[in-house]
Amino acid sequence: MHTADSDPLQDLLTAVARGDEAAFARLYDAVSARVFGLVLRIVADQTLAEEVTQETFLDVWRRAGGFDPAKGSGLSWIFTIAHRRSVDRVRSVVAARKRDAAYGVQHQDRDFDSTVDVVTERLDAERVRGAMGRMSQVQREAVELAYFGGLSHAQVAAELGIALGTAKSRIRDGLLCLRGVLGGEA
Repeated sequence: MHTADSDPLQDLLTAVARGDEAAFARLYDAVSARVFGLVLRIVADQTLAEEVTQETFLDVWRRAGGFDPAKGSGLSWIFTIAHRRSVDRVRSVVAARKRDAAYGVQHQDRDFDSTVDVVTERLDAERVRGAMGRMSQVQREAVELAYFGGLSHAQVAAELGIALGTAKSRIRDGLLCLRGVLGGEA
C-alpha cells in the first residue's frame, strides 16, 4: 500500500479519512503507546493521560481528512493534536483549581474573636464557683461528684457512703441553690 520512502502512517491516515475502521485500529496500535507517553509527560496524571489520549484519537478519527503530508509526518500531526489537547487539559485543571481556591477563600467560615468567649466562660465559671460557695458542704460535695466528677446518682451515693435517695436529695437541693443564686439560669 505504501512505497519505501512514504510514511506508513500517511497511508493509514488516508484510509482513516475514508472511514476505514481497520486502518484506524492499525494506526492506534502503531502509535498509541507513544501518544500516551507524550500526554503523560505533559499532564503528569495517569487518569488524565488516558482521557486525553482517548480524546486525541477521537480527534484523529474525526479530522484525518485534514492531514496534509506536505506539512509533516503522520506521527508529528498526531503528536501535535495530542500536545494541544494535553496543554488544554492542564490549563483547564489549573483554572479549576484556582476557581475552587478562590471560592474557598470567599466562602470559608470567618474566624471570630474567641476572646469574648473566653472571658464569658471565665465569668460564668466565677459565678458558678461563687454560687457553689453558698451551698452546704454536703450539697456541694454531691453536686461536684455528679457534675464535675461525672458520677451517676448511685455512684455518688456509694462514694459518699449514703443512701441513694439521700444522694439524689443533696444533688437536687444543691441545684436548687444554684438556680436561686444564679437567677434561674442553673
